[in-house]
Amino acid sequence: MPPPSTSPSARETELLELAYEWTLEHGLSDLSLRPLAAAIGSSPRVLLFLFGSKEELVRRLLARAREDELAWLRSHEPATRGLAGTLVETWAWLADPAHDALLRIWVEAYARSLVDPTGPWGDFARTTVEDWIGLLARAQPASERRTARGRNRRTLALAVLRGGLLDLLATGDRARVDAAVRVAAAELELPG
Repeated sequence: MPPPSTSPSARETELLELAYEWTLEHGLSDLSLRPLAAAIGSSPRVLLFLFGSKEELVRRLLARAREDELAWLRSHEPATRGLAGTLVETWAWLADPAHDALLRIWVEAYARSLVDPTGPWGDFARTTVEDWIGLLARAQPASERRTARGRNRRTLALAVLRGGLLDLLATGDRARVDAAVRVAAAELELPG
């Protein structure tokens, strides 16, 4: 007898995508199965059957959000742009209003994973830092990647991106935050 299939059914995939679209609009922190199920044409019972628990559904939604982020990271080869160029280009992607909903989910999940590392949020913050540090490391010459200075410079670049994102989402002051990111990028180009 063959082992049971571990790949999701078509209905599970469909409901996950619908739940993801709903989550982009409504967030994750107050997720309740009943309103979610009604909004996506399902029932709490079906969601629990397909996903096992509300926590597992949240885990799967976070993984789905991360797929969007990782798709951009995989499509982006920063080696020819250097650290400063990658900072500016990454910021342009983060600051694009088309990504606001995804980035609000990211901020929510990041914060929740710091408070509740054992829940469905798990190690979201840590793995996100590793993902972005990896992108920034690839933007540096190999000789710089291995140095403390190189590590510090990419950590600074990540801090600028993360801080700028939080500021932009909080204030909507795109011009001011864009200008600050350009200043940080210029500082990263300076030898030192």
